[in-house]
Amino acid sequence: MLLSGIAMPLKYLGDLPLAVRIAGSLHGLLFVCLAIGFLLVTQHVPISRKLATADIIATGLPFGPFVFDRCPGELDNTE
Repeated sequence: MLLSGIAMPLKYLGDLPLAVRIAGSLHGLLFVCLAIGFLLVTQHVPISRKLATADIIATGLPFGPFVFDRCPGELDNTE
């Protein structure tokens, strides 16, 4: 939201491309931290490989985690 709501207008309306570079780099760093954290957690929490794969794919899609939260039980077969 910071990237598209503040940094992009600053780039195109205010001629400040540095705002996008900073916000984009921070966004990328946070995504990498999320992926690493997810991989570390899946080693300690017993979930199926299918559920873990669907979850990591959902993190890369716009609004994917919100959609994934509504139907994780359909992919989980560890019960």
